[in-house]
Amino acid sequence: MKLTDTEFSLLNDWQRDFPLVERPYAALAAALGSNEAAVLRALGRLMDAGHISRIGAVFRPHVLGASTLAAVACPPERVEAVARAIDAHPEVNHNYEREHRYNLWFVVTAPTREAVSDVLADIRRDTGLVPLDLPMLGDFHIDLGFDLAHPGKAHLDGAGQPVDTDALRRALQPADYGLAAALEDGLPLTPHPFAQIAARCGLDTSACLARISELQALSIIRRFGVVVRHRELGYTANAMVVWDVPDARVDAVGRALAREPAVTLCYRRPRRLPEWPYTLFSMVHGRDRASVLAEIAAMRTRLDLGELPCQPLFSLRRFKQCGARYSRFARAA
Repeated sequence: MKLTDTEFSLLNDWQRDFPLVERPYAALAAALGSNEAAVLRALGRLMDAGHISRIGAVFRPHVLGASTLAAVACPPERVEAVARAIDAHPEVNHNYEREHRYNLWFVVTAPTREAVSDVLADIRRDTGLVPLDLPMLGDFHIDLGFDLAHPGKAHLDGAGQPVDTDALRRALQPADYGLAAALEDGLPLTPHPFAQIAARCGLDTSACLARISELQALSIIRRFGVVVRHRELGYTANAMVVWDVPDARVDAVGRALAREPAVTLCYRRPRRLPEWPYTLFSMVHGRDRASVLAEIAAMRTRLDLGELPCQPLFSLRRFKQCGARYSRFARAA
């Protein structure tokens, strides 16, 4: 699908700082020199083409609930069947096949850590495979969008800065869980989308918009805007780069990687010896494998990380990608 200038701008420029007003698509149209109806048609085409997953909130992990990254080592002949069994769990919101012995990687998000463990136990029972359970221990860089105009120039606001997740949880209000549930499928393509979101969670529109703004200011909502699908836009070389970093250096290396423009995500996760020695996970996207490998090599040189073992786990297939299903959450006591 060849993109018009308006479509490219909608994809690239509004992944964050989306207008939080009663008629956001009219505001986009004014910024683009267009009209509301044309913007709604363009967004509809982009969604139909699979370029947009949704328009809405990207919540910071481990604030509204609990989550983990998990992986199973699946025999190649069983990958599709096991992926279907994993995807059948509504708590699973991402599931990718990657190049590694641990070849199915998925994210489980649930109201509590105990509920996450229950889902992993169910997957083990259903598939006969033991998941690696790799909850996030440190957050160095959260999703702030992907610059399509300048690939490799990720948004770095706050990258590498420590986050007090407990303080963010204390800032939550009971109504925030209903608001997150109302937002989970994204904004509808109607002239007054926030009125529909507000009605779903029992707020009036002005209160709904005000609370979304407050959650953004708190960084509980990390960004609000267009959530793109990289593969459909030509960025098919998606590598989860895992690093074996000595514990004493994890924070310093994590902060350094988070400031690298090519890194779109960077987390610390636990070792699971002997199966899994890696402690840092970073994401690098590119149009082809060679450019991603070249960028990883350049980072190793720039940051003097040549002695640290690392491995790029390129994605092969995407089985599931959606936002977390907050409608299943009840606020933890």
